[in-house]
Amino acid sequence: MSTENAPVTRTRAQRSEDSRARILDAAVACLIDGGYSGSTTLTIQSAADVSRGRLLHHFPSRDRLLVAAAQHLAVKRVADTEERINRVLRATPVGRAERADLVIELLWESFSEPHFWAAVELWTAARSNSEIAEALRPEEKRLGAAIRASMARMFGEELASRPRFRQLRDLLLTSMRGTSLTYTFDPRDPGSDPMLAQWKDLARLLLGL
Repeated sequence: MSTENAPVTRTRAQRSEDSRARILDAAVACLIDGGYSGSTTLTIQSAADVSRGRLLHHFPSRDRLLVAAAQHLAVKRVADTEERINRVLRATPVGRAERADLVIELLWESFSEPHFWAAVELWTAARSNSEIAEALRPEEKRLGAAIRASMARMFGEELASRPRFRQLRDLLLTSMRGTSLTYTFDPRDPGSDPMLAQWKDLARLLLGL
């Protein structure tokens, strides 16, 4: 008997993982569209098209679900940014200064993407919500470590091994985060932000390019 057209039987674990992924994706979308206050369990449940029992099975706490969702998206965006750098470098090898410029441009772009604004919603809520703060603290530490490691790979071993690379890395992350927050009340084109040229100059100065 041919099995060519036989239906593929999915395991319980696969179905569970699929529903978990749908819940995370729905939570991210709700967090971005409706902010923290608009991301209720009912809204997320409806967007994910799962039962309440299924949602609570995966995430008994709404706040921990939102933290998990934001981190889920952020990790993916970090990986996507690094892959974009690698694609460009494979297609067109560049010098050290040009590579630093490219990394800074793509890193800056990531601060206007949905994962950043989802994180902002949670950071703000954490100020007065101890459960979110408790859930965020270890996750942000893990995410921060992943971002720092990714930046080192994007700049390349030669630049990342320079004495002042860590100083540059930390200044870029904190400055880009702060600059992005001003876009909440002053929306503009990130590509023409005057800070972009200053970050590139800073890289040249600290890395000796």
